[in-house]
Amino acid sequence: MNSPRPLGRGVLVLLAVSVFAGAGTIHYQTPMLAAFAAEFDADSAAVGWVATLTFGGFLAGTIFLVPLGDRFDKRRVILAELAVLIVALLAMATAPSLVTLAAASLVVGVTAGFAQIVIPLAAELAPPEKRGRVMGTILACLFLGILFGRMAGGIIASTLGWRWTYVAAAAMLLALVPALVRWLPSMPSRTQLGYGRLLRSLGELLRGNATLRRASTIQFLLGISYGGFWATAAPMLALFHGFGPAQTGLMGIPGAAGILIAQPAGRWLDRYGPFPIVTAGVALVLAAFLVFGFAGLWIGAAIAGAVLLDCGIRASLVANQTLITSVAPDARSRFNTIFGAHVWGGNATGAFLASTALAHSGWIAVCAIAVSASSLALFLQWRSRGAGPSPRPSP
Repeated sequence: MNSPRPLGRGVLVLLAVSVFAGAGTIHYQTPMLAAFAAEFDADSAAVGWVATLTFGGFLAGTIFLVPLGDRFDKRRVILAELAVLIVALLAMATAPSLVTLAAASLVVGVTAGFAQIVIPLAAELAPPEKRGRVMGTILACLFLGILFGRMAGGIIASTLGWRWTYVAAAAMLLALVPALVRWLPSMPSRTQLGYGRLLRSLGELLRGNATLRRASTIQFLLGISYGGFWATAAPMLALFHGFGPAQTGLMGIPGAAGILIAQPAGRWLDRYGPFPIVTAGVALVLAAFLVFGFAGLWIGAAIAGAVLLDCGIRASLVANQTLITSVAPDARSRFNTIFGAHVWGGNATGAFLASTALAHSGWIAVCAIAVSASSLALFLQWRSRGAGPSPRPSP
């Protein structure tokens, strides 16, 4: 086993680019669902399975594959998932039917989680005094990759056709493979637990570490707010301001403001610690929905709220993710699994609650749900003031 290389600038750039390229793979289909429907003569419910299986596969990969980063050399796990992901993207590009496309999208979702192993790898390589800065850089590239995926999917599909989007995605990842094989550091396994025991340890780690529980719960509550807004933004803007899909899509521009805050949040984290950064992030999310309460009267409120929401989410995410990858060196991948499942679970819960509330009670009800969730997150965060990280767990 090779000794881990120090996290030099070249390795950091390689990890950041890998996360960027991987993050977009589950978002390319977002603007292309109508093109799928036209190609395969299917209705919206049928093509919706592509998105459902992609995101469901990503959650499954996070839960069932990311923990392997603690059991095996992270380098090998990353390269294995990347190889399968490239094949799955090419299968989507050449899919002869909607069923094949949906099946391949499931595999893409499962293996796109390799980026979730890169995150604890970066934390492991980073010196403690620079870990926040490194995580801020990695997560900024992850957020940028998500934005790129949504935008590039639409642009390539409208100019060359949707199949070329997946060809381009596979080519981008394939171009990274030689560099990853050459320079991606090998990391020793952190545990000898069998696979079943490894998965069962997730519950034990969650029960046994207060820092992980607090960070995950806060991010779950903020996910309710975030997922709730983006699940209802289009119908809200159409109802109050007559916006169509193209105009609504432009909301992604102010909504991407958090990318700019990710790296500064990492630097502030190294200087001041996680408590003020998470607290400020939660407060920004709460403020966003107070502003969103006026979105029905003024489009500027929707734009300002989107900026506040994304900045708050990204700042808290950088701080909490850095925190949970710092308290348990032997279980970083499993901690990241638990944390990521809470983030995605919060987004899904928020989308369901907000969509139901909008249909039955209107936009103010959506804002009320988000204000309640973010207020509870702020309460939990404020209660933790002065508390240090929980001791490292034993599994």
